[in-house]
Parts: sequence; C-alpha cells; structure tokens
Amino acid sequence: MSVVSEHTKMSGLFKLAQKFNCFYLSGFQSSECKPFVVGGFQVGLIRPDVVKQLINFPEIFHFSQGCIELNPAFRDYEKRSLKIDEVLRHLRDKNVFVTLQGWRDECYEVKTEFDTPSLLKMDRSATCLFGIRNYGVTINGFVRDPQRGQCLWFQKRSATKQTWPGKWDSMVSGGLSVGHGILETAYKEAMEEASVPPEHLKKVTSAGCVSFYFESERGLFPNTEFVFDLELPIDFRPECADGEVESFEVLPVTQCLKKILAPDFKTTSAPVVLDFLVRHGVITPENEPDYLKIIELLHIPLQTIYGNRFKIKENGVAENSI
Repeated sequence: MSVVSEHTKMSGLFKLAQKFNCFYLSGFQSSECKPFVVGGFQVGLIRPDVVKQLINFPEIFHFSQGCIELNPAFRDYEKRSLKIDEVLRHLRDKNVFVTLQGWRDECYEVKTEFDTPSLLKMDRSATCLFGIRNYGVTINGFVRDPQRGQCLWFQKRSATKQTWPGKWDSMVSGGLSVGHGILETAYKEAMEEASVPPEHLKKVTSAGCVSFYFESERGLFPNTEFVFDLELPIDFRPECADGEVESFEVLPVTQCLKKILAPDFKTTSAPVVLDFLVRHGVITPENEPDYLKIIELLHIPLQTIYGNRFKIKENGVAENSI
C-alpha cells in the first residue's frame, strides 16, 4: 500500500492533533482556571472543581482574586513537598478525585523551568490537578523489513494500568520521576517494558521533543516528551519484564496512521507517533493539507507558558509583574 493511498485517512490527523491539545485550543488563558503560584512563580493552573476543595486548606493555600498561592511561609523544598503531600493524601482518602485513585508513590518535580532547581515534588497522579508541566521519555522502536519496509513497534498497555488501561501505545515510554535523568529513564523503561538489551540501547538516538496541552476528566496535562529513535534488528521481539504491557505489535509505517486514529490508541501518545511519521517522510506537505497546523500542534510552547512572576500585594490581590 502506498503512502498516497492513505491520504483519505490522513484527513483526520488535524482533528487528532486538536484532540491532544484540547485544553490549549479551548483558550486556556481566558479560562476560569486560576494560576498556581509557588515562591512567587506560576507553576501551574487549577480548575474550579479543584479550587473548591483547596479552599478547605487555608493554612496551606492562600487565595486571591488573581491566583492560588502555596503558603509563602513554606520556604524550602522539603516543607512545601510535605504540606502538599498532606493535602493530597487527605483528598485521596476522601476519594474526592478519580486521578488520586491511581496514587503511585512516585513523584514528579515542580519547577519554574526544566533546568532550574525544583520548588517541590508531588505524586505523579496529582500533578494534573494543578496543571503542573510533566516530562517523559518515549522510544520509537523501528525495524527495516526487507518485505514490508520500515515498521514501527507498538505495545498494548496492561488492563491493570492506572491510566489508559488496555490502550495501544508507543513501544516504550515513561515519566521523568524524581531522581532520574532523561537517558537513565529511557534505558530503564526500555529494559522494563520491552526487555531491550544494553547492546541495542547503545543505538538509541535523540530525536527532539513534542509538547502538547491535553485535558481529561482527570485534570490538565501540559506534557513534554523527550523522543528517541531506536533501530532494532529484524528478529528482535520485545518482551515485557514488569507486567505493565499485555502484548506487542509491529506495523509498516503506512499502516500506523490507521493505528493512531483508532479509539483504542492512547491519545497522549499519538503526538510521538505523528512526529516520527513526519520526520521519516510518511506525512508530508504533499499528502497532508493540514501539515503546518499539525507541526505547530506538536510543539506547544509549554516552556514559557507559565513564565510569569506574580507579586502578591498586601490586599491579597495578585498581579502579573511582566
């Protein structure tokens, strides 16, 4: 099957890109969400349903007309992390938010920028309640099949996963948790999820990033994925080592469009596959009329989206200092 013959199916790719950027495109700046401020810097956004719960913790959160501020009396990483954790565990025990049912005992850092010191840490299941920017890694495992051409590996997530159970996904992916680096996470996830041996991992190559701003019933997801490509031997067969993957499948790249457009594919993994298909010439300006729009929606400017510093005035009203 030629790539061009897939054109009729590719007409849905722009809609898919809009779907994984649904919050960004909904006009997030004019939404009813409140900026979440820590140490004078905005690090997230909080939806009205979450605000209603946080009001019950006035000793932890300060409320003003313009923002919700973590109590400035909490001046260091450990104190801030502890106080946030206390609130989250209380809300979890009360079964207030569905996302907290997937409590991980694994934390993400909360930062003003990716390469700046962390202000606090937060259980990864809870970051979407505060619109915290998340970072992860994804490895595109591909092969060059003499008969079928270039092919891409996919995994089917276990039915017991806390999020997106039973959905199809990229071959390897994982969040960047506290204490782990980018390459370290990529290698760890590759060995745990797909049993990729160290000699193959030496061929992992960095392929940039994708970023998007998604919203679901769980919360807000401003996500950045560090993307890697890994060419694998034609006879390699991934095997799950940690129980989080049900099965694997390898498909010619010309069939991957249908794969990611299907309802059983993880929405927030589609950007990485789209990016791979663009970089490898499957999706082009000649066969995709919304090519430029799709490219833009793969690179939402999340690194500057919360780049403003807030000054909290004596009357309790927050103003943007920029």
